[in-house]
Amino acid sequence: MSSFHLNLTIDILDCIIVAFLFYRIFLLIRGTRAAQMFIGLFLLIIVSFVARWLNMNALNWILSSLKTVWVIAFVILFQPELRRALSLLGQNRILGYFIKVEESSTVSEIVKACHQLTQNGLGAIIAIEQDVGMRNYIETGTPIDAYVTAELLVTIFTPPSPLHDGAVIIEKNRIVAAGCILPLSQNPRLAKSLGTRHRAGLGLSEETDAVVIIASEETRTISLAFGGKLKRKLDINTLRNDLVGMIGIKAEEAASTS
Repeated sequence: MSSFHLNLTIDILDCIIVAFLFYRIFLLIRGTRAAQMFIGLFLLIIVSFVARWLNMNALNWILSSLKTVWVIAFVILFQPELRRALSLLGQNRILGYFIKVEESSTVSEIVKACHQLTQNGLGAIIAIEQDVGMRNYIETGTPIDAYVTAELLVTIFTPPSPLHDGAVIIEKNRIVAAGCILPLSQNPRLAKSLGTRHRAGLGLSEETDAVVIIASEETRTISLAFGGKLKRKLDINTLRNDLVGMIGIKAEEAASTS
């Protein structure tokens, strides 16, 4: 193969990789506040290339300065979206071969609690912290600092408990706080039928890599929010399997919840 064909192949591969990266980034931020700024940056880059190609030095200097300011503003204003994107990148299956996921001993009790909550028609939000810290949300609730048990979770979400309207946040194998206030999702495409619990659980999953379980008192069903997406009407077995895959619990521990 001649050097010309080799360089051409490399250039084509370079363009494909860049296009794929832009596409994946757009998918991550689609429907969020960062989408319009991302499109603005893309247009800015295109105009910059045109200015450089036409040797428009003054315009190229102005655009280069704007790109620097734009990137700094983007990082400051859209930290939640960037955290979510980096969290999803870290959860890539290929990278998973090189990163050992810490095993959790809490899933059995959470599944049992969700089963009891839905049987009793009680609403709940249970957020399981992963890599992204949730200290700012933990501080909005009441400190608990207790091992996760199904009995404690059901007690917290049973009225007239003063903490039953908020969210429980779990860090490793402990309930660190209850009655926590979570951010509501800003996604304009959400169904209007979704209640505050589902919007809060989805909102937290948009800003962090937390796994959020929502039990509905109206429909007595379970939903799971993760990565800005919501899976609804899960049965207990599906919930257990999803948590096993996301948190890395041992299969034998999951079987013990049956």
